[in-house]
Amino acid sequence: MSRRLPLYARIIAYFGMLLLYVPLLMVLIQSFNANKHGQTWGGFTFDWYLKLFDNTLVQSATLNTIILAVTSTLISTLLGTLLAIGIHRTPWGKKTQAFFDMSINIPVVTPDILMAIALVSVFALFRSFTSVFDPGMLTLTIAHVTFEISFVVLVVLSRLSGIGRDQIEAARDLYASTAGAWFRVIVPQLSTAIVAGALLAFTLSLDDFIISFFVSGPKSTTLPLYIYGSLKRGISPQIHALSTLIFALTLLAMLASTLWSNRKKRNEKRRRTKNSAVI
Repeated sequence: MSRRLPLYARIIAYFGMLLLYVPLLMVLIQSFNANKHGQTWGGFTFDWYLKLFDNTLVQSATLNTIILAVTSTLISTLLGTLLAIGIHRTPWGKKTQAFFDMSINIPVVTPDILMAIALVSVFALFRSFTSVFDPGMLTLTIAHVTFEISFVVLVVLSRLSGIGRDQIEAARDLYASTAGAWFRVIVPQLSTAIVAGALLAFTLSLDDFIISFFVSGPKSTTLPLYIYGSLKRGISPQIHALSTLIFALTLLAMLASTLWSNRKKRNEKRRRTKNSAVI
């Protein structure tokens, strides 16, 4: 029988939830406030959303953000998954394994400002040989892939640790080719981890400001950079509307991921039940 939490624990939990969601609720309310300055309630309106869709700067920043997030997520997910498989499946020595572990964790624990300074220095060195690395979408993509790969590797490695190394050998004993064993046995078991790593990388790319601020160019402004520039001129209701839309899209993505994961679990349970009935 479960025991109820103490009163102080419930108070702390409720207080933490308030700290998390009250600011988001205030932003949502202000996005529908007809009063431009938001000091008082001026009535319900959709004008800020309509003006937001007519704002060419917002449209350009949104397009840049989506292109950057999708591109960097695809690259980092592919490279991170392959790197995780290589690290886990190859019988490295202890020192080599420790080196790989340290190399993967360093970008995760390194402060963003240090990572940004390091990337600026590297791109400055490359620009001395070619202008391809001038601040723009290319440098943004490379920078985002650089810090996203480690997160994908850690997520995929955590799933690989639960998959036995003998499954490939068992599949080969059943006359499966190496490629067939990987794509029919290992990859399906890694699919949830790969999707989780991709979602994490996509979220990190959307949310990044510090690194993007240092390596972006005048024509590669992203939404966080646009919002920061707008805040310096004063908070506009359009920023509240934009923040609400981003939060709503994030919730929809999380809901879709949860539904997909639950559906996959139900199908797997149904398949196991069917196989047990046949046996």
